[in-house]
Amino acid sequence: MYADISKPPAPLPQSELQTIGSGISTLSPLSRRGVGPGLILLVPSVDNALAIEEGVPALPLKWAEEGYTVIAIQPTAFESGARETLDLAIQTFRNSDKCDPKNVVGLVAYEPEMWNTVAPILSEFPEIVSTVVYADTSERSSISSSISPSVYHFAGKSEGQPLRSKGRTEYFYPAAKSFKFATPFQPHFDYNMDMLSYTRNLTLLKGEMKSPIFDLEAIWDEHTWYEFADRSVEHTMSTMVQEPYVNHIPTLTGGVGRGKLTDFYRHNFIFNNSADTELELISRTIGIDRVVDEFIFKFTHDQELDWLLPGVPPTNKYAEIPFAAVVNIRGDRLYHEHISWDQGTALAQLGLLPEYLPFPGGNLQYKVPVAGVETAMKLRARNSVPSNEMFRFTTRPANSEGVNPEKVVPAVAENGVATVAN
Repeated sequence: MYADISKPPAPLPQSELQTIGSGISTLSPLSRRGVGPGLILLVPSVDNALAIEEGVPALPLKWAEEGYTVIAIQPTAFESGARETLDLAIQTFRNSDKCDPKNVVGLVAYEPEMWNTVAPILSEFPEIVSTVVYADTSERSSISSSISPSVYHFAGKSEGQPLRSKGRTEYFYPAAKSFKFATPFQPHFDYNMDMLSYTRNLTLLKGEMKSPIFDLEAIWDEHTWYEFADRSVEHTMSTMVQEPYVNHIPTLTGGVGRGKLTDFYRHNFIFNNSADTELELISRTIGIDRVVDEFIFKFTHDQELDWLLPGVPPTNKYAEIPFAAVVNIRGDRLYHEHISWDQGTALAQLGLLPEYLPFPGGNLQYKVPVAGVETAMKLRARNSVPSNEMFRFTTRPANSEGVNPEKVVPAVAENGVATVAN
């Protein structure tokens, strides 16, 4: 079903930027499929269109990883005429064996001035079937309209109700300093707003262009197969883009970048899971560029799982822990994983969390609002455990049931560091 792990995985494709004119360059798709539809980017002047800084790729590189045949146009290209520049781009797509299909092209304008230059002539290029525009809110009334379905991203607070029509969809980003929030390697770039707008762009482009479409569920299943079944670091990494990352939120474990993530998988994850590990899938949501899973992680704690319970020796107890995974897929490879779980129930099920803890500043104890395996039961079946039982929780005197308050050690000291009882 999947690749033979006894053989090396296929290497990542090489990024080769080709100059086709003054201020115009093209980059072939970097997906495993290797071909994809054309996408025109109107971008500011850039020194390195293949740069990756702190895990953030340059715009042409990101869109090529998504599976598009990219043509990046800088402002200097328009010195020979906007019409001539677009015509060269369309002809390049037609002549490229990497561009498929050729009858649909998207356009993303990261520079509003460049957009206003090309918008009046887009009717001459019927191949361009969808457009994306970034601009400031102050330019909302002056920015040119599009003849094709479009998304407009405005930096700043909304002036009135955002337009939602078949031909035009508007989004506002109140915290954005300028329309450059989606352009990396400059002070106004904002990673989270960029990623939000990027997903919205894909919803439009893939909806109108019908390509490139990938089976995201199959890609995620392949990745987890190499992780938990075949246990191959190299093949797991082969399912990911050039510079991916994984964040395990409760324990701050994982890795940012190919080198650190490979090291994490090799030394802290793939070979650090119990033999009886099982993932019970509860729900799965498939988005335009991500998979969101609810699942129960089941295992016997018979070895140290430093990604899950760092520094905790094996308890040899069995646990079922509710997890949630938000997996972003770029093209046909994983870009990132955001993994969260209930660390409280993990500690409770393994006998590592007391039922009561001291309440600061008083001679009281509070009942810790954490459940055991009931959390997994509740996720699996909504009526398996009554709701709202914790509403009955209350405090008790610190010396209840023979507890000596002088010997009770807070779980966390005032400086936030976990305490250790002697």
